[in-house]
Amino acid sequence: MRQLRKGRQVRRGIYFGIVVLLVGGLSACSSKPKEAASTPTPTATPTLSATRKASTTALTLGVSCKPTNAIGHVAKTITPPAIKTPGRMGTFTLVTNCGNIVIATNGVKAPMTMTALTTLAKGGYFDGSLCHRLTTVGLFVLQCGDPTASGSGGPGFAYQDENLPEQVANNYPAGTVAMANSGPATNGSQFFLVYDNTTLGASYTTWGKITSGLNIVRAIAAAGVANGGPDGPPAVKIAIEKVIVK
Repeated sequence: MRQLRKGRQVRRGIYFGIVVLLVGGLSACSSKPKEAASTPTPTATPTLSATRKASTTALTLGVSCKPTNAIGHVAKTITPPAIKTPGRMGTFTLVTNCGNIVIATNGVKAPMTMTALTTLAKGGYFDGSLCHRLTTVGLFVLQCGDPTASGSGGPGFAYQDENLPEQVANNYPAGTVAMANSGPATNGSQFFLVYDNTTLGASYTTWGKITSGLNIVRAIAAAGVANGGPDGPPAVKIAIEKVIVK
């Protein structure tokens, strides 16, 4: 059993529309169990031959990734939104250099989460950001939502957990989209796309289901992690160029 965390960051400390949270440097994203010390996200850079091999793997699986200019960068400052209730069902389309990933969103069960993510998306927070982490052993996820691509980035505000699954086997099935965090009520901007059935602690807000484009995530996973290993930047670069919210 593993935990998805975000890297260390300073937050403005706001539960928008709910409670005030004073945050001074929250630890965030690791593949270690909750009780273990977190480790930094690997920053290996794939070699040219490794990149070509990985790209060939993705092409074999029917996915073609275009070159992208996305790099780690300072995130935009977004004003924390006021919570809107009741939430609604909708869609997020992640327009990536490897194709569109469409997510059916559940703002009814996760209204705070969807208020925050919608505000970030419409503010351009995710534009030109890399999906910075792929895990291929034990848990099967592609992690995105950090413009810095370091695993440490966030919007500067935090909010409560919602719509947590039961603590059962495969409680994060393939296609699930959920928030990464560093403990209770530390959600920010980082989220993960589950490409194969995964068992995790019931600690991560689920807010969506991939309805189109799961093959893209699986192709990126099949191409592996940069320079080998089970956890780190994906060998095939995948970037969120923009997010379309409906």
